[in-house]
Amino acid sequence: MYDFISKLIADISNFMYSNLLIILLIAVGLYFTFRTKFVQLRLLGESIRLVTEKKESKGSVSAFEALMVSTASRVGTGNIVGVANAIALGGYGAVF
Repeated sequence: MYDFISKLIADISNFMYSNLLIILLIAVGLYFTFRTKFVQLRLLGESIRLVTEKKESKGSVSAFEALMVSTASRVGTGNIVGVANAIALGGYGAVF
């Protein structure tokens, strides 16, 4: 029974990580690009302008600082969770 499940998962994985996955990712990316009317290109200048604008007052947080804090909290949390999962699944040696 274990061999059957293992082979089934391997077959599904090999099927998904072939050219099918690349085609699906490109198709979905193009679909959302057309559906949102090229928002990533239309608003590129606006997004750069917002991130590079100066602080309004001395005690406030700029848009760039807020972006960096948000990114750091997400990446930091992912690292902590990743190490915790590695230890839980692979033991202490998985960290090294």
